[in-house]
Amino acid sequence: MSGVTRVYGDDSKGVQLQGRWRYVLTGPDGTVKDDRVGTNIVCTNGKEFLASFLYSAAVAPSTFTCRYVAIGTDSSAESAANTALGTELARVSGVVSYLSGQIYRVTGTFAAGTGTGAIVEYGVFSSATAGTMLNRDTEAVINKGASDTLTATCELTIS
Repeated sequence: MSGVTRVYGDDSKGVQLQGRWRYVLTGPDGTVKDDRVGTNIVCTNGKEFLASFLYSAAVAPSTFTCRYVAIGTDSSAESAANTALGTELARVSGVVSYLSGQIYRVTGTFAAGTGTGAIVEYGVFSSATAGTMLNRDTEAVINKGASDTLTATCELTIS
């Protein structure tokens, strides 16, 4: 392959991973109290987790476990170096799906009595406790009352 130059590590030409969140807060009667959209940062550990998963899927059957959604109260800005939420209140096992257009979706529902408080941070994790944080988002506060239900949906697009 003479005359061909290969460039490795050029982020402008490779696979990109982008996350988008949607948060819907409903009252006990089902009335939507808040509905908003935000974007996140994909954490370095999350990228490593995906690369490791692709490798393990190639060499042996594996299970992708990034399906746990957590919420918290720390408003510190997102950073690729984040490995956990600042102040986690609750974590649930999300419902996962694949959408056309290279989109992986995880939806976590925090029912009445779960994760009550001034919610500002969200993350997707590989385990029900601790584990690898794939991504993190911080947004303006959503005040989740004890009788409210909060649905947090993360869509990760690989492009």
